[in-house]
Amino acid sequence: MNRTILVVDDEPRTREGISKTLEQWAQYSIEVISASTGRDAIKIVSERQIDILITDIRMPEMTGLEVIQLIADMEAKPIVLIMSAYSDFYYAQEAIRHGVIHYLLKPIRKKELIEAVEHAISKKEDQEQGQRLTKVIDVQLLEQADLNNDRYEPAIEKALKYIDDHLKEKVSLQDVANAVHLNGSYFSTLFKEEVGINFSEYVTRKRIQSAKHLLLQSDMPISLIAEEVGYQTQKYFNKIFKEYEGVTPGYYRKTYK
Repeated sequence: MNRTILVVDDEPRTREGISKTLEQWAQYSIEVISASTGRDAIKIVSERQIDILITDIRMPEMTGLEVIQLIADMEAKPIVLIMSAYSDFYYAQEAIRHGVIHYLLKPIRKKELIEAVEHAISKKEDQEQGQRLTKVIDVQLLEQADLNNDRYEPAIEKALKYIDDHLKEKVSLQDVANAVHLNGSYFSTLFKEEVGINFSEYVTRKRIQSAKHLLLQSDMPISLIAEEVGYQTQKYFNKIFKEYEGVTPGYYRKTYK
């Protein structure tokens, strides 16, 4: 995956030196861009994906700490490294409090800079993996599982496994009730009491969760994914997916994969 690093410093020689060092180290496989002010940095981060931000602490108009505070609530915020010519414990404390992973003292040695960036890239990869998992997991299903961590009734345990095993097929409440040898009406009531949501809602959520996994972890065409999770037409699958996720399957894959 291509990475982009933003270097922010009001001193041209520092910006150019850090940029050149990182470009040569990465053999130009990483894009390194720069900004001379905090305001320019905020504009760049708000307009494009920045993976790693390396910013000076003390700059005119807007400090590095102010930059970090302003990007703190962004959904896809970069991993931050901060640098300063001042060995000031207060700045280090504030930087760490805002999630900065490295505090680099000027003049920065090449080895120290490269090690810090390698660590930042590793942290970014972990962050992205966590975000992908979050996008796949259905929070309501997870919450219901947590609430019922003392296990379900044996019949419901069997029912949930049956649903998982037959997700690609047309799964009706009566089919599952028959499979676990319960009256349909009683099974419906028991399922809602045990699982926390009704049968059809549960099946739909499981299908959407499975679809999200396939969208992110495979290159299967969306039409085949629709079939794989139990929908006869891609059009209907797209409709249900958008109702639950707010976006189409294609947009979901493009954005989160």
